[in-house]
Amino acid sequence: MKATETTLKELLEGTKQYQVPLYQRTYSWTKDQHERLWRDLVLLAEDRQVNRDATHFLGSVVLAPSPSNGPTGVHRYLVVDGQQRLTTLSILLAALRDHRAATEGSQHRDRINEQYLENKWEEESARLKLSPTQADRDSYRACIRQTSSAGSSDGIGEAYRYFTGRLSASANEDTPVDVQALEEAVLLGLALVSVTAQKDDNVHRIFESLNNTGLQLTQGDLLRNHLFMRLDSKAEEAYTDLWLPLQKTLAPKQLELLFWLDLVQDNPKARQSTIYSAQVQRLEMFRDEHELVEEIARFRRLGGLLAVILNPEREQDAYVRTRLTRLKAWGTSTVYPLLLHLMDRRDRGTSSSAEIGAAMLSVESFLVRRLLIGRATANINRTLLATTSEVKDEEDVAAAVHRYLSTGRKYFASDKEVAASLETVPFYLNGRSNQRKLVLQWIEESYESKEPVDPSQLTIEHVMPRTPTEAWREELAPELGEEESFEEVHQGLQHTLGNLTLTGYNSTLSNSPFATKRTHLATSGLRMNQEIAAVETWGREAIRARARSLAARIAAIWPEPELSAQAEELPPSWQKLARAIAEIPPAAWTTYGDLAALIGSHPVPVGARIAKYPMTNGHRVLQAEGTISPGFRWYEPDRTEDPQAVLEAEGVRFDSAGRADRAQRLTADDLADLLGVTSEDLPGIVPVPEGQDGKLSASFLEQLGENAAPAEVDAVLHVIRVWESLGGEVSYGTAATTSCFLLSRAPAKGSIWPVAIYPDGSIEVVFQYLATRPPFDDLQLRDGLRTRLNRLPSVDIATSKLALRPSVKFSSIATPAGLDTFVDVLTWFYQQVEEFWSAPADDDALDFDLVDVGAEE
Repeated sequence: MKATETTLKELLEGTKQYQVPLYQRTYSWTKDQHERLWRDLVLLAEDRQVNRDATHFLGSVVLAPSPSNGPTGVHRYLVVDGQQRLTTLSILLAALRDHRAATEGSQHRDRINEQYLENKWEEESARLKLSPTQADRDSYRACIRQTSSAGSSDGIGEAYRYFTGRLSASANEDTPVDVQALEEAVLLGLALVSVTAQKDDNVHRIFESLNNTGLQLTQGDLLRNHLFMRLDSKAEEAYTDLWLPLQKTLAPKQLELLFWLDLVQDNPKARQSTIYSAQVQRLEMFRDEHELVEEIARFRRLGGLLAVILNPEREQDAYVRTRLTRLKAWGTSTVYPLLLHLMDRRDRGTSSSAEIGAAMLSVESFLVRRLLIGRATANINRTLLATTSEVKDEEDVAAAVHRYLSTGRKYFASDKEVAASLETVPFYLNGRSNQRKLVLQWIEESYESKEPVDPSQLTIEHVMPRTPTEAWREELAPELGEEESFEEVHQGLQHTLGNLTLTGYNSTLSNSPFATKRTHLATSGLRMNQEIAAVETWGREAIRARARSLAARIAAIWPEPELSAQAEELPPSWQKLARAIAEIPPAAWTTYGDLAALIGSHPVPVGARIAKYPMTNGHRVLQAEGTISPGFRWYEPDRTEDPQAVLEAEGVRFDSAGRADRAQRLTADDLADLLGVTSEDLPGIVPVPEGQDGKLSASFLEQLGENAAPAEVDAVLHVIRVWESLGGEVSYGTAATTSCFLLSRAPAKGSIWPVAIYPDGSIEVVFQYLATRPPFDDLQLRDGLRTRLNRLPSVDIATSKLALRPSVKFSSIATPAGLDTFVDVLTWFYQQVEEFWSAPADDDALDFDLVDVGAEE
């Protein structure tokens, strides 16, 4: 066996082919791994601008000579371990190729293809330098060849769309990623260990050795060993008095976190994957035992402070405790270095509780205001990690933190910017669901109501519902202008903060008319709901008026940044626009209005931006009625194809009037899902509180009776009875609209469900969640479910929705034929799950990618 350190460039150059054996699992990386790899590569590209030798270790690739190798021609290797890395990096190279070809010139397409992706002069079977397992091959080939089906709904296509989206978004940022530097980072900066088996090596035994289940040392363990190997006479005393109490205070992962936080105090670019080596390098400056013991004592003291940060209830000062509790609930761990610095300053007596509490409030305001204007994640990690090194020597730490966050383009929004954004930005489609709820919860707490409300029982409610009824159309009709459609105005209003509130899980608001909602909201214990109930009608003007009222309250709760002499106008999130367009899969389209609703803008500037700047998949954006814009022009000057013909080749259906099929349209909500900004997490994933299941069942039935026609109620109840007769379970969500889940469970295997039934009249097919749950992580099975559902009356789910959560209306199952069809679909689904779970494990089969995980953050 031969092991060598190598680069991706060395692996791919030359006439080679890496074959993923048929027994390997299919491509399984998801957006979490893509996101981590992208972040690491962007940082690596920046590091290499300063230090050309900078690298990032990505892991090992285990190869074996292919039995199909001949004496000459292509050198073929079987990929024993590492297919996920090789596949992802090849897809990233294809995305880089396409981006650079579109923005810099077609020479990049030929260059990257011939050097790293294809063996140009070989026969078809040997053309691809990486040949994935058979199930992935067509989708991978489509990305490499850039055919009309590139970026399909499977894992390969999702990876391609993710990276093209990131590159397209970067081109629209204030400081775009240097694409050439990024390509060099991929090819030369990623360090890999290539382990090549020799002819007589037992490949299976090699794999077993790589994947042994023994516990591995953490970086904290390694650092401890290094420290105590350097200690002599003081080792036992230091271990008993200092290190052992530190280990009892912090769990192993928390101990690693402490050592990383310590590094970040001076170096914001310190990575969690290099904690041990970086700390060892730092500790080289300490020469004698006494200095090392002092370092361990310092770690012990900082460990106690970190324990308070992670457990704010231990903090003695009430104001600091509140600030710590809120920042922990927000869930942004990159604020921890600053928190540790602040707590350390107070511990050393250089700052007071009032001062560090004020600094924490500035951070909270910074986070909240960014979310309110739709910039929750823009450069957030880089900004927060650099805060400590920027302010650590300042005497007034509260003023220093506030001033640092206020300077430069950090999206710390002013009161004026917040007020403007609240009327247009889709708050419900930004940030994480827990963060959106926290903002509303903290606003409610600012009223200082005497009546306590349990926040755990509250969920976000759209006052004007997401699925409007005829009564709601009539509510908004008087405010529509001559050129306005209800759909576009509704899209632009529904997710803004002015239309959102908090309600208890047992509410029956759902899609009820506003008159009904007013009655419920008037009796709520929440002051914000009582204010909504005081309004006679709920339309555009009422929503905007509430947005202005909330803006004033927000200004009083969270301090605005230090303002410059001339405030710079905040542009729409063009990065989000570019990424959303790039993520549209083949056989799908969206509208300028959908994109405007997604980013909080207007269709006109959205259209102008798409026309002026390169946007991957810009031809998939159509007018509201599904027609090609008369002003559409290809960004690439050499493209002359008819855009409708291109869309038809990709699978979009058009009628005789040139209107695209609305079943293939992606709404603003769909686009948000594609970007990973989902609405509230599906209730029912977590266990229902004990004793609540009966109440939730009654709530579901009550809401069902209020919203559905008698025939629809009978059909839903029949579906539930059939599911239970098959052996399935029924569970209920804890949101304001009580949803019903048809669950299949098995010990040690978890649960899976095909649909969520909402009493407002819709059955949501959860393709997005099925994609992560076997056996329906298999695209063919999900497509089989889609095909069977399309046999229902008036149902036409497009293939582009296989990564989303499309809905079926109750009316489609309310007829005898429709109900029988739906029961057949559920029966088929249940049988597929049962057959998969009951199949005996194949002890002789080896999963050759059990340890194939992404680069560590």
